[in-house]
Amino acid sequence: MTPEEITAPTAGVVVDVPVAPGDRVAAGAVLVVIEVMKMHHPVTADRAGEVVRIAVAVDDETARGDVVAVLRPVDGDDTRAAEAGEIDPDHVRADLAEVHERHRLLTDAARPDAVARRRGRGRRTTRENLADLVDEGTLVEYGGLVVAAQRRRRPLDDLVARTPADGVVTATARVDGRRVAVVAYDDTVLAGTQGLLGHRKTDRLLTLALEHSLPLVLFAEGGGGRPGDTDSTAVASLDVATFALMAQLSGRVPTVAIAAGYCFAGNAALAGCAELLVGTRDLSLGMGGPAMISGGGLGRVAPEDVGPAAVHAATGVLDVLVDDEAAATAVARHYLSLVTRPHQDGPEPHDQRPLRHVVPEDRLRVYDVRPVLERLTDPSSVLELRAEDGVGVVTAFARIGGRAVGVLANDPRRLGGAIDGPGADKAARFLALCDARGLPVVSLCDTPGFMVGPEAERTATVRRFGRLFTVGANLRVPVVLVVLRKAYGLGAMAMAGGSVHRPVLGVAWPTAEFGGMGLEGAVALGYSAELEALSGEARQRRHDELVAELYERGKGLSTATAFEIDDVVDPADTRVAVLGALDTAGDDLPPRHPVADVW
Repeated sequence: MTPEEITAPTAGVVVDVPVAPGDRVAAGAVLVVIEVMKMHHPVTADRAGEVVRIAVAVDDETARGDVVAVLRPVDGDDTRAAEAGEIDPDHVRADLAEVHERHRLLTDAARPDAVARRRGRGRRTTRENLADLVDEGTLVEYGGLVVAAQRRRRPLDDLVARTPADGVVTATARVDGRRVAVVAYDDTVLAGTQGLLGHRKTDRLLTLALEHSLPLVLFAEGGGGRPGDTDSTAVASLDVATFALMAQLSGRVPTVAIAAGYCFAGNAALAGCAELLVGTRDLSLGMGGPAMISGGGLGRVAPEDVGPAAVHAATGVLDVLVDDEAAATAVARHYLSLVTRPHQDGPEPHDQRPLRHVVPEDRLRVYDVRPVLERLTDPSSVLELRAEDGVGVVTAFARIGGRAVGVLANDPRRLGGAIDGPGADKAARFLALCDARGLPVVSLCDTPGFMVGPEAERTATVRRFGRLFTVGANLRVPVVLVVLRKAYGLGAMAMAGGSVHRPVLGVAWPTAEFGGMGLEGAVALGYSAELEALSGEARQRRHDELVAELYERGKGLSTATAFEIDDVVDPADTRVAVLGALDTAGDDLPPRHPVADVW
């Protein structure tokens, strides 16, 4: 066949001629390599053939269209390049193998000693926690190949092996189909401390969460700032943006922190900014660890004694206390489900008729309000917050008919349901969180009012109760009021958001009783002269008569007759009434506006 001239596709310099005259080549074979702008351009054979002549040599300059080789096609051997030598898709080149190995070093399988130590403490690894949290196959990691900024003091190979991801996994993923951002400190890498590059990674994820409205889940275990990083000109690193970015997420997106083991200093500060803080029973949480405490001249403290979980559960620092990381992760998933998917199909409700018998007929007999909450809401939907703090008030998230709600309730077993300072703080914070997440509030009221007296005043109740009123009165989410039994004075008004007519619906159970203050107090105050004129059994008899008269006047039916409450309902119909009120309120919420926190 007639020889064909092969020409240069571009001007350049010849840097390689891998064939010689007489060579048989396949279609697609490289005949000459031309360099242009430091890039190599291969000139290939269009078809199989025999090299007749090479018209250039290495270092020759070529112009576009110059002949570089002459090729005589070979009859019957006109296969294309892909057919002449197919590439094995499973073949891993050296450059890709290097990348694979670096990613392998991030896995638990590559770090058996660290994993064994973790197991020895009965704990899961960071990557196991993440696998439990996120939907399989959805994790997109940022900065996994980063190592600690310590190249001035340690070889790179050592840093790659011992400081994977600089001790913090930062990623986006999906949780039950919802997009989230995740920051997870790794206690097996430099005690989960916050390094120079780790801060940059965290800042990157927090910025993504802000810009793209991603809920954040933070696994906060770790020892705070790391003094050992050397690859920097930083002096104090007080210019890092991490803490400001975390704080800026407040109210904008849901944020959940899980704290387990030792969580100190900067790690604790980040956890404290989360709207939901879940702790495990082995937690020790503090704004300074043992080294900082000792360095400040405050004595030697064992890590486990810095801030035990039991202390933080009682003070309200922890929203939910659980046994282990698996339970904490389940709480995080549950919370995200409630606040990011407020509507979903609800399961078959509990039988509502037992609600008729929860409140005792004896108006002085205490009872547990939690069975009311559990039966009124969808099965297995309740997530109670701060159960050991402000114990006279119960706060919980749940679903009713598939609708996510916040439930605020009084517990008459504690101070008769009176609202004290810690209870007011707990309730106000919970209402603000419901408002931020756009969840309606169902208020189950049974309170004799605010706690009063000299001891109460020493706890700054004026401001704390004022805060509860301020937050409640400025809620944009709808409130539904259900008076179970007592609704007295300012405390009852606070449970209703400021007034019993502020809620979209206010109903009472047959056991309800209303008054400007407790019945006994009202009698003592209003009839003191009359009672003082009597003595012995006569005084007690007259006192009981007056209390009975006030009760009859203030019971639910009487109050509804005066239209100070919308209705008195069969307790078994409460769920229907609540759902009807939520339907009336709809889902269109007015814009949020800032409220000055008075405490």
